Amino acid sequence: MAFWRAVPLGMSVSVKVQPAARRAGILGTVPDTTGTRLKIAEPPEDGRANWAACAALAACLDVLPSAVTVLQGAGTRQKTLLVSGDATALATRLAAL
Repeated sequence: MAFWRAVPLGMSVSVKVQPAARRAGILGTVPDTTGTRLKIAEPPEDGRANWAACAALAACLDVLPSAVTVLQGAGTRQKTLLVSGDATALATRLAAL
């Protein structure tokens, strides 16, 4: 099962944020009870992990950082992010990850 799905505003992306990783950014996918999640490594500096995860995904998908927001899991490592935009174009970029 893919870690993303189309929603009316764009794409819903399931991610797992790994704090305090040696390197930051997108690290591939990891298995989850609901399928798979995209793994993003970002330091949780001063509660900015949500912002950092959104910015990392935005950079990877070549969209504005403001196009990515947290839908669910703002206080947990497992999050659902909303990427606003054309679902078809976003699906192509997500499949390349």
